[in-house]
Amino acid sequence: MPGPTQITPAQLMRLIGTPDAPTIYDVRLAEDIAADPRLIPTSIALPHGGFDPAPRVTGPVVVACQRGRKLSEGVAALLRTQGIAAETLDGGTEAWAAAGLPMVPMAALSGTGLWVTRHRPKVDRIACPWLIRRFINPGARFLFVAPAEVAAVADRFDATPFDVEGVTFSHRGERCSFDALMEDFGLHTEALDRLALVVRAADTDRHDIAPQAGGLLALSVGLSRMFRDDLQQLEAGMALYDALYRWARDGHEEGHDWPAGRIA
Repeated sequence: MPGPTQITPAQLMRLIGTPDAPTIYDVRLAEDIAADPRLIPTSIALPHGGFDPAPRVTGPVVVACQRGRKLSEGVAALLRTQGIAAETLDGGTEAWAAAGLPMVPMAALSGTGLWVTRHRPKVDRIACPWLIRRFINPGARFLFVAPAEVAAVADRFDATPFDVEGVTFSHRGERCSFDALMEDFGLHTEALDRLALVVRAADTDRHDIAPQAGGLLALSVGLSRMFRDDLQQLEAGMALYDALYRWARDGHEEGHDWPAGRIA
């Protein structure tokens, strides 16, 4: 049973991907990271000596080391002396990996702070930023530019291009850019796979593979008509995909009808 200032891997996984997710710090030693160079989604690798004073952070913090012992316990306790609500990950990253929960290859994280794509987004270009912010880099920023300028902007501003032809994170066969991100960042879970199917169906006009696709497309087109500013549309779309993720994780088996016994 976890202690009063611990959180289990299962409990933490329930928070990741939601607006209530904590900031996660990975304080493993360099040799431990070298042995397993992967991170819990959204976590930040920072040596245990970098917390006095603490980094600027809002909201709760979870600290993870290899086994959930001295390094994470010490850092969390230090953060609490600075008024930060900090917990340790019970069992550390070893317990997380043993539970089969997703981990992101550190080598894939370079360049995840700034992204660029075509302006006037609909489905993939809102779904991908949601996935990036909720599971890869919460501080990621997105540039929406004219289609002809995506490559040049990516080059001049050192931004990662997505959802355009000829780049890493784009359509691959019948799968869309959202699928490419999930694959390369190791983010396959039952809930995200279910959500990805709906995104793929809506983005590629194959509504037969997911009955929810028509609704997602309708809402996506509606959002694109409501906002002239692509960043405002993205912020509204974040709430849409937060709701879709909760459906995919917790509510996909739920239906709805008038109450039984109603008068015809």
